[in-house]
Amino acid sequence: MADSTDAAVQGGLTEEEKRHNVISLAFHGREDLYEQFCKEIEQVVPPDTTVILRGSAVTGCRWKDSAPFDADGPGTSDLDLTLVGGTVLDYYLPEGFYIAGIHSKPLSDKDPEIAPRLLPLRRRLMSMVGRPVDIQGTRDWVMFVREYLMGQPYLTLIGKLEQP
Repeated sequence: MADSTDAAVQGGLTEEEKRHNVISLAFHGREDLYEQFCKEIEQVVPPDTTVILRGSAVTGCRWKDSAPFDADGPGTSDLDLTLVGGTVLDYYLPEGFYIAGIHSKPLSDKDPEIAPRLLPLRRRLMSMVGRPVDIQGTRDWVMFVREYLMGQPYLTLIGKLEQP
């Protein structure tokens, strides 16, 4: 699991603030559910994969309109899970990419068949949290662009991204 004691600020939030938001918003304040969620993922993804959570579960509000998490009712906000690494991209079918071999579409209700190996995990995770879980695959340099050039915060659930 990621070390949550880092006091560095990323996207305007510390690791502690991001972790608190995620557990209180997406996991109903239950750290045990959060830990089980991470364990489920860890059992499926390749060992060289970093797993991060992005979006309103981390920040508390949607980026496009600043509406609060679950503004449309309980369980309506999705969890944006990103699997970072090269090996995990092999889990996605060729038609499941925005940029072939680099950045996938999210495995979601919109594109439910683009990563057959991840479907059982997605179903288990959604059942655990009672909300949609979208699972995207990407390379580490895409995360660098999102973090440093676009200022998008994320919470690392498993592994660690290389720093520039």
